[in-house]
Amino acid sequence: MNARMLPHDAAAPDALAPVETDIAIIGSGFAGLGMAIRLRQSGITDFIVAEKADSVGGTWRDNHYPGCACDVQSHVYSFSFAPNPRWTRMFARQPEIRAYLEDCTQRFGVERHLRFGHELASAIYDEARHRWQLTFANGRQWSARVLISGMGGLSRAAVPNIPGLDKFKGKTFHSQQWDHSYSLEGKRVAVIGTGASAIQFVPQIAPRVAHLDLFQRTPPWIMPKADRAVRPLEQWLFKHLPFTQKIMRSALYCMLESRALGFAIHPSLMKTAQKAAERHLRRQVRDPQLRAALTPNYTMGCKRVLISNDYFPAISRQNVSVTTTGIARIEEDAVVTTDGARHRADCLIFGTGFQVADPFPRGVVRGRGGVDIVDTWRDGAHAYLGTALPGYPNFFMVVGPNTGLGHNSMVFMIESQVEYILRALKTMHAERADAIEVRPQVERAYNERIQQKLGRAIWSTGGCKSWYLDPATGKNTTLWPGFAYKFRQATSTFSMDDYLAYSPAPRAASVPTGSAQDTHAHGGAASAPVEAA
Repeated sequence: MNARMLPHDAAAPDALAPVETDIAIIGSGFAGLGMAIRLRQSGITDFIVAEKADSVGGTWRDNHYPGCACDVQSHVYSFSFAPNPRWTRMFARQPEIRAYLEDCTQRFGVERHLRFGHELASAIYDEARHRWQLTFANGRQWSARVLISGMGGLSRAAVPNIPGLDKFKGKTFHSQQWDHSYSLEGKRVAVIGTGASAIQFVPQIAPRVAHLDLFQRTPPWIMPKADRAVRPLEQWLFKHLPFTQKIMRSALYCMLESRALGFAIHPSLMKTAQKAAERHLRRQVRDPQLRAALTPNYTMGCKRVLISNDYFPAISRQNVSVTTTGIARIEEDAVVTTDGARHRADCLIFGTGFQVADPFPRGVVRGRGGVDIVDTWRDGAHAYLGTALPGYPNFFMVVGPNTGLGHNSMVFMIESQVEYILRALKTMHAERADAIEVRPQVERAYNERIQQKLGRAIWSTGGCKSWYLDPATGKNTTLWPGFAYKFRQATSTFSMDDYLAYSPAPRAASVPTGSAQDTHAHGGAASAPVEAA
């Protein structure tokens, strides 16, 4: 790791005393770094970026399993303000994406705002002072006027509660916590789950293990992956004639954007794409019995569509068995299915995804009146433009509810939200509002429209259950129901009419504006918020 990326914090004797900053960003993945970079580019320097780990990268730091790569083309899976002419493949692999984010951190001067080893333990809104009181797992405390979550939905691993799991004597880990020190050579390995992570790591480990048992609950639709190395001539053009990369990015964006027609506008169009996936399966899997087990019984697009050229060949190997019978329990050295069969295993690997529907654990975020965000979302996560939530003043989310995409680059959505938040901050400053909170009726009407559109989309009509849907309510709380450019349009302006604005709370003393590193704790007289009509 570059020495400039090492964890750092205040070294003063009173480092554990509460410190104030204007803006606190949680997380340093694409969302957190994108927000931090745009703040600096806008001349705003009084902020911190709190990161639980010891380096930046978010999802692309935490997920480092064999074969980990992006399923969106590199040229669109990057910041529009930071093109990378050095991509080596059309679909970048994890180490390259992580290196890109580290490079952006240094290039745009975000390093001095980073606070590594700062895992958010609680964020409580102080109504009297119009500030968020933050406590971190390391004992440090910060106070921030504005809190921005860049935690994302792919940060908390989901491990199924299988009876007997605690009795297993072998090695166990989730794909997000891959243990590279554990040798799989000659081992009997059980892989549970066949989602986006599993189809990438299974081909990497299948040739190395003695036997691999793959436990599949529902087969995914898989399309060919149009991956290749980026040619030296292309790299030269992208570096010396940057407009050529812009053309490539625009072309890829338009191609991906057209897929929204099938996902959200006219789901019947997915039948055509499904035929291509069926041909891909027939070409790569000759065994009719295995092919039948790998053929989904729902319309393509209902679950996440995956891309791979090596998954089907990997599970067609002689040392790989695909099991579709449900798991009854786990014993000391085996996985036992509901038909009574014992599948002996030395190692269990979970490819079971993430807790997308519950991005915040209970007790972490509490708004006005001490209300926990988990209780606010008891009927499913929701927010205005996936960004603001009634009852949580000056709290903004990047990659919040219903901002996910099934067809295009999430970085496009992240940049849309970042610009919206910037507009909100500038409007607050211009109108001298100390705090703003989206009006409940505005947020409610917005989400009613979103859910109506989602009800007609393939994710609701395709005949499946997926991680896009809230398990308790069945609502799709994850995806944006349409073209990505429509979200860009919706977030392109900020209207204070959509918000309640509160006047500044009285301060005991004025504090000069400066960077988060130079700002010291200060007190303020408590006062009740006053709505500015």
